[in-house]
Amino acid sequence: MTVYIDPPNWPGHGRMWSHLVSDVSFDELHAFAASIGCPPRAFERDHYDVPEQHYAEAVRAGAVEIGSKELVRRLTRAGLRRRKNGDGGRAGG
Repeated sequence: MTVYIDPPNWPGHGRMWSHLVSDVSFDELHAFAASIGCPPRAFERDHYDVPEQHYAEAVRAGAVEIGSKELVRRLTRAGLRRRKNGDGGRAGG
């Protein structure tokens, strides 16, 4: 199981955020996110939004730190990238 997380560089709602993704499956991503306490509402199309204060916890649990551009490349290469105007939603698999 490999999931990836980018640095908390994304502002929103008064804090900074990271993105947590899998390059294998959404099932893998959902399982990892649940194991570190990410609520289902944090899932957006193809990633989980992780607040800055939980970044280190995700890394300790096994998320691999990579840059944002590499994160998108891996997600796209795996065929798991879902753009805003695409088929968003909470599909597993």
